[in-house]
Amino acid sequence: MSVETLREEALAQVGAAATQEELRAVDRRYLDKGGEVAKLLASIPSLDPAERPKVGRAANELKQAIEEAIAARRADLEAAELAAARSGAGFDPTLPAAPQERGSLHPITQVRREVEDVFLNMGYAVLDGPEVERDYTNFEALNFHPDHPAREEYDTFWCRAEGSAESGSDRLLLRTHTSPVQIRAMQAMDPPIRAIVPGRVFRHEQPDASHEHTFHQVEGLVVDEGVTVGHLTGTLKGFLRELFQKDLDVRLRPGYFPFVEPGFEFDIRCPFCLQPDGASAGCRVCKKSGWIEFCGCGMVHPNVLRACDVDAERYTGFAFGFGLDRLVMMRYSIDDIRYFMSGDLRFLEQF
Repeated sequence: MSVETLREEALAQVGAAATQEELRAVDRRYLDKGGEVAKLLASIPSLDPAERPKVGRAANELKQAIEEAIAARRADLEAAELAAARSGAGFDPTLPAAPQERGSLHPITQVRREVEDVFLNMGYAVLDGPEVERDYTNFEALNFHPDHPAREEYDTFWCRAEGSAESGSDRLLLRTHTSPVQIRAMQAMDPPIRAIVPGRVFRHEQPDASHEHTFHQVEGLVVDEGVTVGHLTGTLKGFLRELFQKDLDVRLRPGYFPFVEPGFEFDIRCPFCLQPDGASAGCRVCKKSGWIEFCGCGMVHPNVLRACDVDAERYTGFAFGFGLDRLVMMRYSIDDIRYFMSGDLRFLEQF
């Protein structure tokens, strides 16, 4: 078949293509590696040497002509499809719509909203703040001494901009807790202050079933005149009563946190194996002990108040913080914290 005959045949088929699929078939027939143009080019070495340049030039011109014709025909077909879509041609309004899957809130978002609602009803504000913080607000103002282990590389994600000369209290980091927002609140607001701070925090952790590099906390802060440990205990008991819809026994154990003095570990009677007589039968959640470590808490350290220009002689306060992820895991008996960030729909669809 001559080059001219091949050209006429190819261009005729391109012009006759009525759909994108038909046009792709023409493209494959003539321009693929085993197509007609490729066969023509492969035959050149067998021709008379005097004929080779002429046929080679004609073959390349043929390939370019077919490519240009296909591109023009594709543009015409796309324009026709768009015009048909705009006019509604071929659309049957009586057909049912394509099914759409209904999404749902992430379990952490669901429980976070419940927690916020309880504290809002108790008169607390819900505060938020940046996830990239300065060393000062994340550590220094919270009474972390310069040699505290939390400042080391193995526990904190430090941010260093290229060519940055930041050092000391100006160094940037991903916040390791939401307590920096408490500092910002005391610096910006006058007592009385009643607020909670839910949000994401970051630790340099090796992920496993109970540890994750990104997780969620809820911290609370109250600063006022005459605030005592009794107010702290009553607040947490009231919150837990609303959250679990039952009265729970609690206990305080001594605990150390740089930003509170005295500090406590706050335990609750396991709500999942609680008996009608108030005793705990023991279960997998509480590891058969009948108690669950719920949060760390204590009275705001005077050094923290002074760092925020709050009169430590006049005002006292309490603070607490608990892991939102852990609370969700307890409620739904989830045994691996990594599910929360997995994006696995098989897990998320259960909520």
